Amino acid sequence: MKFNAACLQLTSNDQPKENLDQVIKLSDQAVKDGAQIILTPENTFLLTLDEGVLNEKSEDHEKGFCINEIIKYAKSNSIWFLIGGTPVKENNNIFNRSVLISPKGEMVTTYDKIHMFDVNLPNGESYEESKKFKAGESLSVTKLPWGNLGLSICYDLRFPNHYRQLMKKGADFLAVPSAFTKNTGERHWHILLRSRAIENFCYVLAPAQTGKHFNNRETYGHSMIVSPDGVVLSEKKEDIGLIISEIDIEKVKKIRSEIPSISFD
Repeated sequence: MKFNAACLQLTSNDQPKENLDQVIKLSDQAVKDGAQIILTPENTFLLTLDEGVLNEKSEDHEKGFCINEIIKYAKSNSIWFLIGGTPVKENNNIFNRSVLISPKGEMVTTYDKIHMFDVNLPNGESYEESKKFKAGESLSVTKLPWGNLGLSICYDLRFPNHYRQLMKKGADFLAVPSAFTKNTGERHWHILLRSRAIENFCYVLAPAQTGKHFNNRETYGHSMIVSPDGVVLSEKKEDIGLIISEIDIEKVKKIRSEIPSISFD
């Protein structure tokens, strides 16, 4: 069974409505190009390192304006839509949350980023996600019409067991929405994405943030769709835009039968 998946590449800022407008514009193009599922990067509607702005502009899980606009959009266009990651308030906490929406406009499942990005980079960049976000605790694998989608967000990519567990729960496709720093992206992004695909014989769908943001943060871009045997099917190296590729569940089954390494776990 085949379907078309589109990954959007954004340069988000701290103005949710502006980011939403960009998502809708690119999604219109993706729909025109035949996308049946659209995926957006981490920090889709709000990218900020300012804790005050984060608290002020993070969306309510049920009543968030941007989330509900995408729910309407998915329903009106009869497509699946993964908001890859956006700050969401719930129970006095802020989560870095993926939201999967069905063509009927239903919020099918959510995933809260488990691995917090707490690092000090050699170039002076410092990130302390655990001080701003509450980490998630549960893995998420959801049945789509074509197979099963396993969810993750950005820094999760560095933890192979996260994806092994998703595969063991039945995942055929792995979503890796990200806002990788330029510094670490240049060194590790491609090889990590291809490795997760090959290790688990899953497609990897990786929409990304790109370019220089308003707060001098620079993200790597290079949104990619990777086949189960590690071939880069499509890549958007830089600038705002989108990529789209045909995904074939039979390729997952075929390569798993040819190289039965996953049966040893």
